[in-house]
Amino acid sequence: MSKKDTFTPFVSAEDDLPQITVKAVILGFLLSAILAGANAYLGLKVGMTVSASIPAAVISMAVLRLFKESNILENNIVQTAASAGESLAAGVIFTLPALILLKYWLDFPFMETAAIAMFGGILGVLFTIPLRRALIIESELQFPEGVATGEVLKAGTEGGKGIKTIIQAGVAAALFKLSQTGLKIFASSVGGSVKAGKSIFGMGADLSVALLAVGYIVGLNIAVLIFAGGLISWLFGIPIYMAVTSPDEIAAIVGAAEGYDAALAIWSEKIRYMGVGAMVVGGVWALISLAKPLVDGIKSSMAAVKKLKKGGGDSIPRTEQDTPINIVIWGVFGLAIPIFIVFMYVIDIDHLSVSSGAYWTAITFGVVFSLFAGFLFSSVAGYMAGLVGSSNNPISGVTIATVLATSLCLLAILGGEVDFAADLEKAKSAAAAAIIVGAMIACAAALAGDNLQDLKAGQIVGATPYKQQIMQVVGVVAAAIVIAPILSLLFNAYGLGGVFPREGMNPQEMLTAPQATLMQSVAEGVFARNLEWPMIIIGGLIAVAIIILDQILKSKGTEFRTPVLAVAVGIYLPVELSVPIFIGGMIAWSAAKVVAKRARTEGEDVMEAESQAERKGLLFSSGLITGEALIGIILAIPFALFESTDALRIMPEGMEWLTSLLGIGAAIFFMMWLYKVAVKKGD
Repeated sequence: MSKKDTFTPFVSAEDDLPQITVKAVILGFLLSAILAGANAYLGLKVGMTVSASIPAAVISMAVLRLFKESNILENNIVQTAASAGESLAAGVIFTLPALILLKYWLDFPFMETAAIAMFGGILGVLFTIPLRRALIIESELQFPEGVATGEVLKAGTEGGKGIKTIIQAGVAAALFKLSQTGLKIFASSVGGSVKAGKSIFGMGADLSVALLAVGYIVGLNIAVLIFAGGLISWLFGIPIYMAVTSPDEIAAIVGAAEGYDAALAIWSEKIRYMGVGAMVVGGVWALISLAKPLVDGIKSSMAAVKKLKKGGGDSIPRTEQDTPINIVIWGVFGLAIPIFIVFMYVIDIDHLSVSSGAYWTAITFGVVFSLFAGFLFSSVAGYMAGLVGSSNNPISGVTIATVLATSLCLLAILGGEVDFAADLEKAKSAAAAAIIVGAMIACAAALAGDNLQDLKAGQIVGATPYKQQIMQVVGVVAAAIVIAPILSLLFNAYGLGGVFPREGMNPQEMLTAPQATLMQSVAEGVFARNLEWPMIIIGGLIAVAIIILDQILKSKGTEFRTPVLAVAVGIYLPVELSVPIFIGGMIAWSAAKVVAKRARTEGEDVMEAESQAERKGLLFSSGLITGEALIGIILAIPFALFESTDALRIMPEGMEWLTSLLGIGAAIFFMMWLYKVAVKKGD
């Protein structure tokens, strides 16, 4: 018996409640724009994004309750549009800031940024339609955040009590972030190092409550793997590299930096490329793993279209009605025209200094590659989202693989006319072309992973798939409209990846944009022929070893698994970012253990008790993420107006020891609070 034969949605297929209403469209549009901004800030700051489906669902419930009539399917439609916006932000911020780093753009132009985001996002929506059958109906993937969102929506019909938890956590996180970044009362991070011979062992911890929440959401398994990736880089990679490399080469990399800053410089210039190799290998492995369910899903979609043409559409349940696959195919090919125009407009032939023949060949390649690779990498992103959740969606990995492949192909097309290795400026222009193609694909892949979570939530509550797919397009349009001004605001307030719009800005407040920095380095390295291939190969070999370990664990049926892309994330992130993620995962694990033990002692249903505890922790974590991210956006306004991140400072300079103590104390308070919320009995 198949999964869909045994699955019973919350709202039956026979009950067709109102879904796409005027108030749902307006609310979904607004939430998409707001959450796109919040996720853009979070991704540029820490290099990771998280699914906003849960906070969107709770906010939707709170607002729709103000109206006389609303229902669970209408709530689901709103969160579908809202989360489409925040996922589109991920695809944009992982790629387009690289154009700032390459000095190809001096700011984020509205039309170009919006067009790349919109067309890439709509591609992602179209790609999720056959993927829904392949990954949700035909496979056994869990889609953890989709399940959680569905449960939150179901809980909303019983009173929506979770809104209080989200508001409390959000306000507290916002005040903490204001005190950290604005008032400078609390430190944002702490760190230190130990020197042994020529090597430096660095360790630090970011004091972000959003990262703590990320760790709770993804759980101990993934949190451990991300932390393990950090240890591979910082406990082994950096010290070993420093031990075997000459002092002159080390000095050329670290300059006058010492201690933790020196270790960070080594990681940035060399070690993080191991993460590139690990992600490329992991992306290929995900494609191989996905081949069969993907083919089965497409066959099912084609069979449904044939059934409709023969007049058998009435026999297809409302809860299984996708947008017809023929519309999907025509839509994908139809998008080739505007994508061609966008590439022609954004990729400048004068910057490349190549013949018109080579230029048009490159543009045509970019369009074809966007459609082909966009579908493949959307499949990878959707598969991994189903396995480990949207918060660990490997957009970074698939985008790096895309940028690397695009760069190599463009080098083959254009390299016969220009010696990019001898002309760094032209190499940067060619790298920018690769980034632009990669951005289109990244937006599609980002949408695919997160939208499939929403379609899973829709399956649970009994939504109509094609109506969700319509609202996903609404969410894409909303986010595409606001993303350029938000990125421009953040860039002018904080600076990005070492590039500042004006002199005298504080580098400690800079948004690191780690993925975009990595994309820039990979693309530029291919054309300048100075890419760190040895490190990439080492990372690829590490990934092969992790994949082998994962297959061994799978054969033994163990709960703990080692998805390679989670480790790769840890390798290329600064270790200070993986520490709070690890702590968040530990809190989730320990809280589940305590709740299970208490339930057994009191003779209660253990699974039900754990589910309730997880839901409370998820809601609280969602509040932490939303509060910190939104205050980061708000703070960008005074920072940009006064052209200083010290505009709101009340703590005198030179008090780092005190701000560090206060920051650590506050972070511990939030850890304890999250734990108590998760283990507390009752509502």
